[in-house]
Amino acid sequence: MSESVIELTKQLIAEKSVSPDDKACQAMLIARLKALNFTIEELNYNQTKNLWAYHGNGKTLMFAGHTDVVPAGDESKWLYPPYQPTIDSEGYLYGRGAADMKGGIAAMICAAEDFIKQNPNHQGRIAFLITSDEEADASDGTVKVVQALMERNEHIDYCIVGEPSSDKIIGDQIKNGRRGSITANLVVHGIQGHVAYPHLADNPVHRFAPALNELVNTEWDKGNEYFPATSMQVANINGGTGAENVIPGDLAVQFNFRYSSELTDEIIKQRVEQILHKHNLNYSLRWRLSGHPFLTQQGELTDAAQNVIKNVMNIDSKLSTSGGTSDGRFIAKMGCQVIELGVTNSTIHKVNERVHCDELVKLKTIYQGIITKLLA
Repeated sequence: MSESVIELTKQLIAEKSVSPDDKACQAMLIARLKALNFTIEELNYNQTKNLWAYHGNGKTLMFAGHTDVVPAGDESKWLYPPYQPTIDSEGYLYGRGAADMKGGIAAMICAAEDFIKQNPNHQGRIAFLITSDEEADASDGTVKVVQALMERNEHIDYCIVGEPSSDKIIGDQIKNGRRGSITANLVVHGIQGHVAYPHLADNPVHRFAPALNELVNTEWDKGNEYFPATSMQVANINGGTGAENVIPGDLAVQFNFRYSSELTDEIIKQRVEQILHKHNLNYSLRWRLSGHPFLTQQGELTDAAQNVIKNVMNIDSKLSTSGGTSDGRFIAKMGCQVIELGVTNSTIHKVNERVHCDELVKLKTIYQGIITKLLA
């Protein structure tokens, strides 16, 4: 059935499903799942399409993913049109979403198809949670579906998020957790004036410089056995009118923390404000919390995934919590074991995004093997 996973990936890539516009992606998935007698429920919010589907009863393995993609950018820089899936002479399938993560969705759907055909009376339950709102705001997608499922007391035991988690070769890395993410939107207030008369102004850039130095050089924690040390990075700084002879009145600074389980968002807020007060700044500050850290410790799900990867790829897969956030942060609130396992991530969000066809076939085989281990 190797052709099936490649063909479905191509069909999904051909849909220009820039977040949150799903186009016809989920309609394709629903048609295939209905053919397997899945129970289908569409939980749509505003412009976002969400699919909740399941087959069987009992202990539940849920696959989660997103059909939306980021924009292709300057399409003239692509080797092939980004929404016309093309396989080159080396077996790479090009197209926006090939790796992130339409290939992963195709692999999980095809794995479920083959497993159910071979095990029509299987134990347990296979479920899917698919959204079209992951790459943008992520406000009407998985977070709302999880809330709805929790309100009706749906129980999930295991979840595989099909994000592109692999590094060099497929399966070499499994994400078993993610750091938290919180962003500070700071405005340091000064007094605008002429650069020739600094005594009549108050330069917020000069005011903030010592505080920025302290923020950058602070050791927020040392990390732990699961997470690297917390990282603080400045994303944007903007001040001035564009004129070379004007001292700015305000300085806007945006900085982000990717934080370990050694910290909480409240501790980060308190420590940042202590530094700002220490430097006597006049400021306004707004915080945006993107997600708390979560962790799935070694257990049934990680063991099953590592064992299957060893059988299929003949490699020892390592557990990692590196990288950005994912919808796993919402699903973890359900109390289930969560991992991210997908194709290699070297071309995601880039011009000429691509995945090797052999990766898709092997990922489908790995997914099917995990289903068999946990439910058969």
